[in-house]
Amino acid sequence: MFRLGRKLTLPSPPHLLLSLLLLLSIIIINATATATVNTKRFREAPQFYNSPTCPSIATKDMCSQQAVHVAMTLDFPYLRGTMAAILSILQHTSCPENTRFHFISSPSSTYLHETITSSFPYLRSQIHPFDTNSVSGLISTSIRSALDSPLNYARNYLANILPPCVRKAVYLDSDLVLVDDIAMLAATPLGTGTVLAAPEYCNANITAYFTPTFWANPSLSLTFSGRNACYFNTGVMIIDLERWREGDYTTKIVEWMELQKRMRIYELGSLPPFLLVFAGNIAAVDHKWNQHGLGGDNFRGLCRDLHPGPVSLLHWSGKGKPWVRLDENRPCPLDALWAPYDLLQAPFAIDF
Repeated sequence: MFRLGRKLTLPSPPHLLLSLLLLLSIIIINATATATVNTKRFREAPQFYNSPTCPSIATKDMCSQQAVHVAMTLDFPYLRGTMAAILSILQHTSCPENTRFHFISSPSSTYLHETITSSFPYLRSQIHPFDTNSVSGLISTSIRSALDSPLNYARNYLANILPPCVRKAVYLDSDLVLVDDIAMLAATPLGTGTVLAAPEYCNANITAYFTPTFWANPSLSLTFSGRNACYFNTGVMIIDLERWREGDYTTKIVEWMELQKRMRIYELGSLPPFLLVFAGNIAAVDHKWNQHGLGGDNFRGLCRDLHPGPVSLLHWSGKGKPWVRLDENRPCPLDALWAPYDLLQAPFAIDF
């Protein structure tokens, strides 16, 4: 009730209408966001079991040295690719119950992990928050905006993000599928003192990844002196996390990123610092474990063919992603090899 004598001021009709529209918009946006999070967009994957020869590991043991530890970043644009990668790993390994997944994500994206566990309710996994603010100030713009995402740099901090009990991990990008046993990849011998292993491509022109400013400065270009420095793709790596921690390699990578902010010495996102620190000092892995570049180049993402030789891992690095091209009805021929692992729920699918 209102007391007599006090004037009640109401918004004029235009302002009242504007206020109501604003309120309605907020309600619709919140409802849409909630529906997006809560709607099951992905099918539940089948469960895969260990072969009789697999060692027995407790279900909740996320530190076992007998397990294969897989580290991947987790974000919404690549969620569909992550789901396909997980399915391909579990489907083709002889010990799926002994595979441990470590997802690195921003602290506000824990619902993505819930989405994954709804499709893989039996998955042995953990989510590890990554403070993207710690790296945002170190990122320099590159030739493709997707490469500038802070999560693209989480691999630099993997040894700090994962618990110390995890001594070795296979790092994988989200735009790939495996068609072979990941345990074989994880068992790659690193040799004495080597920190990481990856397929090398010595026919690639490594000089193209750095600017003329870098090569014109002897104190910088001599970084590669005495090293048979070859290009390698950081989307597939086996990393000895203990040796990484002992050598403080995160600091070495960050120092190059800080120099890049002062004088531009490279062009391509998170890859060049890895080349500067590790190229020529890694354990070689068979090329079959990274048939990369299937997403085409970083500008147009044109279709590409497989490299000659056997295939254990298909990697859609580059601009073109198979789920995007399939949705736009312009798939490349090799995208048909990714499609069987796609768990996206059809909008009008009927479950029987």
